[in-house]
Amino acid sequence: MSALNPRTTHYEFLGPPGAAAISLGVPFITYALYFGCSEHAGGCPPPLALAVLKDRVTAALADPAWWAALWDTEAALIYLAWYAFCVAAWALLPGDTVAGTTLRTGGKVQYKINAFSTCLLALGIACGIILRSGPAAFTFLYAKWLGLASAALLMAVAQAVYVYAASFRSGKLLALGGNSGNHIYDWYIGRELNPALGRLDIKSFNELRPGLILWVLLNLSFACEQAVRRGGALFHITDSMWLVLAFQAWYVLDGLYNEPALFTTMDITSDGFGFMLAVGDLLFVPFVYSLQGRYLVWSQVELGWVRAVGVVAVNLAGYYVFRTANKEKNDFRNGLNPKNLKFITTARGSKLLVSGWWGASRHPNYFGDLIMGLAWCLPTGFATPITYFYFAYFAVLLVHRQRRDDEACAKKYGKDWAVYTELVPYRIVPYVY
Repeated sequence: MSALNPRTTHYEFLGPPGAAAISLGVPFITYALYFGCSEHAGGCPPPLALAVLKDRVTAALADPAWWAALWDTEAALIYLAWYAFCVAAWALLPGDTVAGTTLRTGGKVQYKINAFSTCLLALGIACGIILRSGPAAFTFLYAKWLGLASAALLMAVAQAVYVYAASFRSGKLLALGGNSGNHIYDWYIGRELNPALGRLDIKSFNELRPGLILWVLLNLSFACEQAVRRGGALFHITDSMWLVLAFQAWYVLDGLYNEPALFTTMDITSDGFGFMLAVGDLLFVPFVYSLQGRYLVWSQVELGWVRAVGVVAVNLAGYYVFRTANKEKNDFRNGLNPKNLKFITTARGSKLLVSGWWGASRHPNYFGDLIMGLAWCLPTGFATPITYFYFAYFAVLLVHRQRRDDEACAKKYGKDWAVYTELVPYRIVPYVY
């Protein structure tokens, strides 16, 4: 195993200082977006002068009662029950078994795929509660947001500690980028490539189930809360809330339905599982990505049919680019080429597409993702830039991923990568970047 697990010699994220800063920064941003954009704080952002706001933040951080208020035992039990439900659904619901990519050991991880049916079951239960007892019965996720977020953070920390400790057992296959020997960095970036509990692959499970599905359930709870405030019937919610709920639910359901596509992504094939992925999957995705729906609970925007149609058109354009680009790639990887796309063959024998969407840019799926991300923010209007945080953050994230991928491909393909980049010069946005 020592030959298969060479020591990591190259740091990402500025090494241990960067890993430590991000480990603290991600929870900080999550809470800051709540306290800086919520009706409980007074608005988005709260109408306070900068000096007053600074004094208030300083006083809160120095107050033990403020820290204690971040914890909610009832919310923690709800979150634990939710996570247990996801595990039980994975174990009990039927699902095919799909082999992942070939590992350095020559073997393949076997993944059970039933994330889509897990989501349908969760949504069925939620909708049953709403139909039986009314929207007010499903507003508790909105009311318990802060406690649920704290419980998710605790779960992420606990998992990161466990998988890091377990990675030192003999026979473990480590991530090439997570074996530096620095405890802070390896704990953050992920030391073991595929940590598992029995047949349950922890990394792919967290990527698709607890956080993504909770994102949709949170949005549904926000819609119910708005409905209660507007008369009690779910059809009373604003058109902007309907659009956010529909766009993001469709995005999640589409990703879960195409679950096997996850197993060829960099997160699964290259990255270890550590705090970076744990906190991203369990905390950041559901509680930050749902900011638009939470904002619309109290800042209710009516778009009208003209603006609503425009926003729908933007989202559909992004989805079209995202889905057709991914289909081209997946078809090609599976030996199909229905569009007769052009490609080059590298010295390693790999084939790289240079036409279709993948000739327009190296990451056209990222381009589609960005367009959809903008469409999710547009229903909130332009009263505050905070609701556009997702779009700005996602743009930075995708550029970083693109640079990581390009660096890895340059090492993998050598001179052939230089030829490829000449043929496909644009990285994400055709004719722009």
